Amino acid sequence: MLQGLDVRALPPVTVYLPGRILSFRSSCDNGGVTRAEWTESLGVALATISSQKLRSFLTMLGVVVGVASVISVAAIIDGLNGHVARKVQELGTETFFITRFKAFQLEPWPEEIRLRKQLTYEDAVAIREHCPAVKKVTPMLTRGFIFGGDNEIRFGSNRVADPILRGGEPELTEVLHVYAVHSGRFLTSEENLHAAHVCILGGAIADALFGPLDPIGKEVRVNGLTFQVIGIFEPHQGLFGGPGVDQFIIIPYRTFAKIYPEIEEIVIGASAFDPRALPRAEEEVVDLLRRRRHVLTNKPSDFEVTSADFLTDLWQKLTRALVLLTLMIASIGLVVGGIGVMNIMLVSVTERTGEIGVRKAVGARRVDIRSQFLLEAVALTGSGGVIGILIGITLSLAVAALSPDLPARVSLFWTLAGFVLSLAVGLFFGIYPAVKAANLDPVACLRHE
Repeated sequence: MLQGLDVRALPPVTVYLPGRILSFRSSCDNGGVTRAEWTESLGVALATISSQKLRSFLTMLGVVVGVASVISVAAIIDGLNGHVARKVQELGTETFFITRFKAFQLEPWPEEIRLRKQLTYEDAVAIREHCPAVKKVTPMLTRGFIFGGDNEIRFGSNRVADPILRGGEPELTEVLHVYAVHSGRFLTSEENLHAAHVCILGGAIADALFGPLDPIGKEVRVNGLTFQVIGIFEPHQGLFGGPGVDQFIIIPYRTFAKIYPEIEEIVIGASAFDPRALPRAEEEVVDLLRRRRHVLTNKPSDFEVTSADFLTDLWQKLTRALVLLTLMIASIGLVVGGIGVMNIMLVSVTERTGEIGVRKAVGARRVDIRSQFLLEAVALTGSGGVIGILIGITLSLAVAALSPDLPARVSLFWTLAGFVLSLAVGLFFGIYPAVKAANLDPVACLRHE
């Protein structure tokens, strides 16, 4: 009676097991798994996970930790990258500095570096006169707690401790764009030439001293000496909460040199006509100063030339180690989570041996069994990935809200990468249990108790 009958045309066989409804095609159908079967298998996988909530959560915990750490750290680093880039832009992409020592040098200096000659005011004048690619130059002298000197400024009974006192020339605002005057004016050449006692205050200092009063024209006492306030800078906080323009008092260069002759450490700020001319301007300065300082041809320069991009380079060096550490932590979490998934799936295969036998007896193919257990593993780690993404985004937003100095910006790339990684972990560590389940002998499964 079955002659000529196409068995593949038979309707799917439906099996009712406790907590599950499973459908299969005839075992004579050697084709792949259809979309409907994948959808049904996924539904069964999610039902299996939800029936063992605590066990499933503990299994996916490693994946949750790994993905959450990747998302949150990537968000913080992405936000900080933008923060550093903005600060570099504020300094000026055409700006560079000439110093005796290298900035942020962490290693101990050898003796030949410690014995380097001081830069001089005449060096700045020579750069201004003999370097055509250099647009503006200003020497700077600085006194502050980070440079080994204490300052204070007073107005009446109000006092601000530990501001940073800097002497500069009128070109300072053109070299360093962060020194933008909000009200009043900046120094003039005559005030610098005659060592006038005038000053421009950072916004935070002005607010602390004067409150609602207009500071322009008022007299303050800086380290016991009287100065007239001629300007207030635009509000500007430093990088990562460090000192910014808000904490600075600027006075004429010659006034500073006259009051504090013992301070000889000069920093020369310079700017090119545009960022494209920066390498040429730096090269002209290096050639000029090597001749002025009588540096032999076969010897390295006894001074440093640093562009504003050094902040970006420094930050990239710091974050490279941080990213590597985060990836290591995430990898450990994902591997631990993957091992947990493999272990729980192997336990599941043992627990459901009888079910596997029934399914094979009514026509389930190896590919059906394999896809069922593989989908359960992927669904388990995928759920952990979603939870980890939500936790990572929450942590990132909390960091951005609670610490404005530590900005965080959720990265779509790392969010998608975290989810894909979680799925990949389930796929990789779910293969062995799925293959083991598919290869079980149906007769032995039916005998299993």
